[in-house]
Amino acid sequence: MIANTCARATAQIRGEADAPGIRGEARFLQREDGVLVTVEVSGLPRDAAFFALHIHEGRSCQGRGFPNTGGHYDRRSRPHPRHQGDLPPLLNAGGRAYLSVVTDRFTVPEIIGRTLVIHSGADDFRSQPAGNAGTKLACGVIRCG
Repeated sequence: MIANTCARATAQIRGEADAPGIRGEARFLQREDGVLVTVEVSGLPRDAAFFALHIHEGRSCQGRGFPNTGGHYDRRSRPHPRHQGDLPPLLNAGGRAYLSVVTDRFTVPEIIGRTLVIHSGADDFRSQPAGNAGTKLACGVIRCG
């Protein structure tokens, strides 16, 4: 474990003005083998099978289209999909999605204050710089606790 730092974090996910019904929560738990990331979200549009999920550099979900989220979190200057903030996609199941994954790409303290973004489409895992994942549908600021 990382001593004297935040080992748990959450993000309350809320939809953009065009998708106000999206609500959810992401949890981050620092473990010895990496960070356990769990995401539960509802109110997703039913017309897409997958939604890209990324941690972004920015620190605010304010404004139409979430203009202050910035690009994908990546302090190592790697190409997409190897950014530190690139996460597996959310699988849409009737407007709801659940994700549980362990990653060693970042630690909980590194992502505190950053934003978690759900995009309108699937990540193609090759287009630069962000996977051609569409507009930002929902956002949450990652906070300690």
